[in-house]
This record gives sequence, structure tokens and C-alpha cells, in this order.
Amino acid sequence: MIGKAGIGYRNLTNSAKSVRNMQTPRPFDKLFLSIGAMKAGTTWLYAVLGRHPELHFAMEKEIHYFYHRFVNSNQLSEKRRLQEAHDRYMPRFDPGTSHVDVVRHNLRWIASYLDRPVDDLWYRNLFQLRDHETYACDFSNLNAHLPAAAWPKISDNCTELRVLYTLRDPVKRLWSHTKFHLEVTGNADKLDKWGERDFKAFLRQPHIWDNAEYGGVLRRVRSGLRPEQFKAIFYEDLHADQRGTLAAIEQFLGVAPFDYPQSLLERRFTESIKHPMPAFFPSLVAQDVARITAEVEAEGYDIPDSWTR
Repeated sequence: MIGKAGIGYRNLTNSAKSVRNMQTPRPFDKLFLSIGAMKAGTTWLYAVLGRHPELHFAMEKEIHYFYHRFVNSNQLSEKRRLQEAHDRYMPRFDPGTSHVDVVRHNLRWIASYLDRPVDDLWYRNLFQLRDHETYACDFSNLNAHLPAAAWPKISDNCTELRVLYTLRDPVKRLWSHTKFHLEVTGNADKLDKWGERDFKAFLRQPHIWDNAEYGGVLRRVRSGLRPEQFKAIFYEDLHADQRGTLAAIEQFLGVAPFDYPQSLLERRFTESIKHPMPAFFPSLVAQDVARITAEVEAEGYDIPDSWTR
């Protein structure tokens, strides 16, 4: 009798826990993450999808919270967040032209961004101004580098999670990334001065090269998420059929179709400086590009024809 009673109590306790777990709200609700790749059209997507009435974006395009949590706990240090607030957000407020309600709205977000500790509640509060929108949206390219084990944990904290990954011709993306990095660091003159050895050494730095490993990203994300939670698209397809690709993303998210202004679709954002790719550049990465392309195909994707030219 004692044994049976004990088993019955234990089962009842487990059932009660299950009910409580089902009733406990998940902190991130509906979350849409774009995870890169860097220089593969994510800023364009951010600007265009920001017009959709069912998508809510925080002031910061790339929050990097999950990278901070699972990879580098210094990513969102107080010093770094203070610097971001000083350099990126405070200069936006012009007393002569700004509307007081907009400034109040933005200052509330900055206060949340500078709050502590940086944890799941901190991240959720960055989207506290979300109203009727279906999804909170975070376009953080560093999330492409999360370990596979991170993705089920993120998913478990969402009532619904959708993750989008954009791939681009590896050689063209690496060249664009190179130009962009040298430009923003004040080293654009090296584009004319560097030879093969200089470019090769630059490309092999982890913060540059890791963004090229598409196969690794696909394997990590797909192993940690259900098929309906993840979608990969190609930069080349996006710009060959902008509205068709946007419609496919809306369908992936389960949001209503939206008629984006044509003038917005024609804009380009964060373009790298114009500079011809050296003739030797593709040969520096040819073997790795062949491997990466094969890995993407092994994941079940059809490579755009332009990648093989």
C-alpha cells in the first residue's frame, strides 16, 4: 500500500508539474531571428521587413544577446553598451527636429538596453514597446556562430521561433566583407597596397573566415530546430525576385502579405566602397569555396548558377 501510494503521489506530482510548465508563459513569445550571413543582404531585409505591420524591431538591429549568453559573455558588457548608447543612439536626437514622443519612446528603450543584469528578462524587455505586432525581431549576424546545443534552449523559451539564414556567393561575400571591414576601420587604402599574402592572412582571421562557413551554420541550426522553424535563402534569389522572396518569408512566418514600396525595394544599404576584386582573389579561397559549396548542397540546397561561374 505504501509503495502504491508513493507511486501514485509521484505520478500526480509529475502531472502537476507538467500542467504548471504548460501554463508558464515563455519569456520570448514569438521571436523572429535573422542570423546572417554577414554582407548577404540582411540589412536590406531589415529595412524592408521593418515596414511590415506584424513585425516589431527594437532600436538595435543586432542585439547579439544569444551570442553573449552562449559564446562570449563580454559581448554585452556595460562598457560596450554604454559606448553603443553614446555613439549610435544619443546623436539621433536633434532638439530642433525631433518629436518629444519619439524621443521618450527611444529613451525608454535605451534605459532597458542599459539595464542589468543582461539575462532573458533583459532581452524580453527590449521588446516591451511591442504592441499589436506578431513577432519580436532580432537581426543579429553573430547568432550564426551559436553552438548547436543553444538552439533548442532558445526554442524552449519561445512560444514560436523562426530563424532565417541568407547565403551569398562565397567569393563575392568575402570580397564585400573585406572591403567593408577595411573601410569602417579606416584602412581602405590597403585595398590598393595589399598583395596575395596580405589578403590571405586577413581572410583567415576567425572574425572574417567564420562567416564563410555556411555548411557549419546550416548543420548547427538544423540539428537544433524543427524544419518549420528554419529557412535558408540565397542573396542571388532575393535580388532576382524581391517580392517573391519576401512573400516566401511572410509565408514562413505566417504573417499577412504586405505591399512594400517599390522605392524601398530599390534602395541599397551599407554598400561597401566601389573597388574591383583583384584577379588573384578567388584563387585564395578556391579549395574552401568548393568544399563549402558541396556542404551546402549536401544539406539539400540547390546552389545558384552564379556561384559556379
